[in-house]
Parts: sequence; structure tokens; C-alpha cells
Amino acid sequence: MADSPWPLKRGPLRSTWLRARKTRTQLVLSRRPRRRLGTLRWCGRRRLRRRLLQAQAAGADWRESGCPVPRAATRRPKTAAPSAAPAAAPAPSGPASLPIPPVRPAGPGRAWVLLPLEQGFTFSGICRVTCLYGQVQVFGFAIRQGQPPQDVFSTYTHSRLTINAVHYSMPEKSKKEMKREARALLRSHLNRDDRCWLMKNFSPLCSIVMLEQLKTSTVNFLVSHPGLSYVFVQESPTFQINSEHIALRSVGIRREKKKNGLRLTESALSAMEELVTVSCEVDGCPVILVCGSQDVGKSTFNRYLINQLLNSISCVDYLECDLGQTEFTPPGCISLLNITEPVLGPPFTHQRTPQKMVYYGKPSCKNNYENYIEIIKYVFSSYKKESPLIVNTMGWVSDKGLLLLIDLIRLLSPSHVVQFSSGRSKYMPNLTPDYVDDMDGLYTKSKSRVRDRGFQLAEFTESLEFADEEKESPVVFTGHKLICVQSDFAFRKTPRNRESHNKVLRDLAVLGYLGQLQPPVPKPLCPLHGLTPYQVPFNAVALRIIHADVAPTHILYAVNASWVGLCKILDDVRGYANGPILLAQTPICDCLGFGICRGIDMEKRLYHILTPVPPEELRNVNCLLVGAISIPQCVFKSQHGLEGTIPYITTDYNFKLPGASEKIGARETEETREEKVHPKPKLYRKIN
Repeated sequence: MADSPWPLKRGPLRSTWLRARKTRTQLVLSRRPRRRLGTLRWCGRRRLRRRLLQAQAAGADWRESGCPVPRAATRRPKTAAPSAAPAAAPAPSGPASLPIPPVRPAGPGRAWVLLPLEQGFTFSGICRVTCLYGQVQVFGFAIRQGQPPQDVFSTYTHSRLTINAVHYSMPEKSKKEMKREARALLRSHLNRDDRCWLMKNFSPLCSIVMLEQLKTSTVNFLVSHPGLSYVFVQESPTFQINSEHIALRSVGIRREKKKNGLRLTESALSAMEELVTVSCEVDGCPVILVCGSQDVGKSTFNRYLINQLLNSISCVDYLECDLGQTEFTPPGCISLLNITEPVLGPPFTHQRTPQKMVYYGKPSCKNNYENYIEIIKYVFSSYKKESPLIVNTMGWVSDKGLLLLIDLIRLLSPSHVVQFSSGRSKYMPNLTPDYVDDMDGLYTKSKSRVRDRGFQLAEFTESLEFADEEKESPVVFTGHKLICVQSDFAFRKTPRNRESHNKVLRDLAVLGYLGQLQPPVPKPLCPLHGLTPYQVPFNAVALRIIHADVAPTHILYAVNASWVGLCKILDDVRGYANGPILLAQTPICDCLGFGICRGIDMEKRLYHILTPVPPEELRNVNCLLVGAISIPQCVFKSQHGLEGTIPYITTDYNFKLPGASEKIGARETEETREEKVHPKPKLYRKIN
């Protein structure tokens, strides 16, 4: 029996169950009969191992009180003589020994995090971040001690954000003096027990962050619609209920795995470092054009680059040329903005007023390229060259999309072109200066063609308007520097679900814009049908349908219950007695904002417009443009406080009418035939 191997196997099994018993108070194990580990299946072993790890993270120390050590620690070589047990290695002290950043509650809706150097805290949800001590970085933006708090939005539609502790310059003080300074700074934020625990684990390179609950009217408006609450926080079953979980839940966030956080490649980080260096030089105003195919991380790169630049300079200009996935405006716009605040969330959380904007009216420029180019020239003419300019382009880089991109490079004359490529994306040639010079664009010719045919490049840019001091000198287009970025951006979108996913993001951007109509927190939300609209006479504004030809007799049906651009044209429309006033062509004009035409009064000849644009700006509006950008259906279907029939929604829908299906000309599928038998609620427009 002495040589039997069974006692050796019973040691670790007994140790495992002793560890489970030590953590019983933290895990609240069930009262089912215990089984030996050898009789458990693989799923039971995995569940037990997960609970032990959760107990360890919760602070249960099952290694104390004479708990047997693992088998690997007791195994000895067969030929070795018995020796005394090795002395236990001293546990490392300080924050570097902490396996995870500790989170402790700091009152209702507040928690604080101790971050050792080069460690991060990945989370989902929204919160307000304040750096109490040290320095942290969120999405490339540095938040230092003493700076105002920042609102951070980490959503499930994009990569989760991480609060990273970064290295910062330390004054020439002793550790005791630093502790005294930190204790004085934290006295107004933390109680005595938390301060004592913090001073015990204090290190000069630590960073202390306060997380506070954040409530905004825009977020409240978004989550009020069914099915959209998952965007910020997703509830999932958890096996551990401890102080950290309760503290984070009171703030409105939850901890996420590090692999779910944002990760940038080395080539992307080196490209940002080079661009920031160039932008911080004296009179450094580079024009940075970012291009690449769809879903390679262009928008994420732009946000990160904007935040990195704002760490060193006061403002950054941004030219939006992507109609489908705009960053700061509702979709279908080409805009120029001056960014002075960090971008710490997805587009629908930071809708802003542009410096200049034109409403194109469609999420794609296909079949109308010339108008797209003309609008970009019109918007780009307002760039004053006082700060760096970042140009965001479309993800359509094949066939005519590539030729259109070459035209943009010649038109905008960027100093740097950042080209993204990925193993999952389609092949795209390197846009070197020689390649751009030798290739014909959609509207411009190569240098060789210009030399042979006498084509002057100035003819293409003759409509550009520059500042007075630049009109005297001729326009010279110099070569650019190409920066290639290899993207490992992980995405789950396929050609099948890409369009539906992009439509969800466009709807969220529209809802984020409409959230500006809500009163500020803590006032309760007001449904859109409860807000008072503006009354606009028929003869005060002109009408134009951008995306389709509509008969004049049906123009009001198209305008009613539509998303409209509030624009300003140079023509005077006040000379007409009645209305509506119809435009024969789509003008290239300034767009001051957007609104919803929620009703038309035919007796009083008034449009009822709901918009967040201030009244002083509305006085300049004399044109309403209607495009292919639609109001999200949840706005119609989720109108709270209504009884009976919901306006603009009906089940009596005729699919046989031309244009009745969602995709005109699409082949009839089984799902479409099923809808004909059992129709779903559809939207219709009715003039009051």
C-alpha cells in the first residue's frame, strides 16, 4: 500500500474541494451533494475552475489556513533526497502585484479605480471620468490630474474603450511627500478607509480615477426606444456579486475582457506619431487624407488621431466626405468642422454643428458623381488653413470609386495620404504620388494626358474660392507622402449584413440628432408628438426632392412625415403669394440643420417643422430639401402616450403598387410573399 499511487491522487482532489469550501461564503455554492473531481465531467470541471477564479478575483484567499499545496509543488524527483520545504517567496508589494485594477465604491453612483502603470480598465457603458491623481489615457486623449472630467461612451456597436494608466513626469519629491500630497487631494473624494487602503498600495506611478454616473438627454432618448438599451449596457448572468460588481453597476458600466477593447496595430500607432509630430511643428497645417476599403478602421483611426492632436494643439479641422457613415452630422452630408473637444464615443453620441455643411440627400454618391465633386469643392473652399485638416473618405475604392478617390487627391492636394489595407479587404493599389500622376481619374487626366492634350489642371479647380492672400499666387499641387497602415481590425460584418448594420448606425445618428430636442437632465423626457413645432408658411420656403422625380401634385405627400434639410439659398422666395414653391434643380447651398415635417395644414397653408436648430438660425432658412435619408421607424412605432391608432402607421398596405416594396425592382422572395399574406405594420403619409 505504501507504493500505491492512489494517495498521491487524493491529495490534489482534496485540495480542490478545500479551496471550494474556503470560498463558499463568496460563491454561495448550492447544497447539492459534492462529488469527487474525478467523477465530474469536463463541463463540471470548467464550471468549478471558473468559480474558483471568480472567488480569487473577489478576494477569497484559499491558500491560507493550512490549505494543502498543489501536487506540482509537492512532487519530488525520485532520486533526490528528502529536503526541507523551500521558503515561500516574499509577495511583491505595491500596485504592481495587483492582478486586476481594484474598484471600490465611493458613494451612490460613484466608484474609483486604482490603476498601476501600464495597466488598463476595459468597460462598457457610459460614465464621467475624472483623474484624481496621475494621468490616464482614453481613446488617445490624455486626462491629467486637475483637468475637468470627460464624458466617455463605450458602446456595444463599436470596440470597448479602455482607461489606461500612462507614464507621466514626476516632481522631485520623496515618496512620503507624494503620499501626503495625494492624501490631501483625495480627502474631498474618498472616505478614511479608502484613503488608508490606497496609501497602503500607493506608488508614485499609480493613477487614481473617479468614475461617476452619467445621464444625458440624448442617451435617455436613445434608450427609451425598444431594443436600443443594449447599445450601452447588456445585462448578462454573473456568478459573482461582490462590492466591485455593485459599484460598477451603480455607475452604469460593467467590466469587459481586455480582448474586447480597442487595439491598434504598430503601423497605425507609428503613423499617428508621425502625423502628430508634423502637426505640432511651426506653421504645421498638414492635410491628412485617410482612405481604404470598408470596415478596416478608418473612422476609429480618425477619432484616435483627433484625440492625439488635441493633446498638443487647440483645434483640428475635419472634412467629412463619407456620405453613409458620417462622424459629426446625420448621414447624407458633406461638412467641414472645427473640433476643439475630444471624441470619446461613437458618432451618435457627439452630433455637432458644422462650420459649413451641404445636404447631399443620399448615403451614396453613385450615379451622381459630378454633384458630389462640386459639393466637396464648395465645402473645401471654407478651409482657412489655420489648423491641421483630416479628410475622411468613402470605403468604395473599386472601379469608379477608385477613380473618384484619385480626383479627390488632386482636388484637395493632401500633404499625407494614410492608406489602410487588410487581408480581408479587396485589393487596392498603393496610391503613391507616381501612381496618382499616371492614372486618369473620373474627371481629371494624368500628367501624360495633360502634356499630350494641353489640359490645364486649373480648369478643374477654377471654381475653388481661396482667401484673398492666396488668389494672387497660382494653385500648385505638390506630391504627397503615402503612409501605409496594415489593419487587423476584427469585424463580424459580411456583405450580407453590412448594409443592415450600416443602416442601424445611420438610424442611431438620426436619433442622436433628435435627442437635442429633449430638455436637459434631470427634466423628464418628452415624446416628439408632445413638442411644439415651428409653423412655416408655404410661401416662406422652397421645396425640392433630391433623390427622385416627384410630380408637383404629389410633392406634399413626399414632404409630409419626412426628414428635411433646412437650407439657405441665395434666391429670394418671398415674392410668391401662395405656395408651395418648387425648385426645378437641386441647389448647392448651406444646410443649417435638420428637422421633421410632422404635419401639413392645407387650410392655413403651413408646414409644421420639428427641429433643434435655434430660432436665430431658422430666420435664414428659405429652402427645404428632402432626400433618401428616412426617419427611423422606431420613432413612429414607439410613440409613448398615444391611444388608439398610431399616426402614419397602417396594416392596410398594398404591395402591388409601384415602389411599395422596400427595394424597388427587387426580386420577390418567400419572405415578401409571406408579408403579402400576413402584412406587417407599414408607414404611410397622410396630409392633415
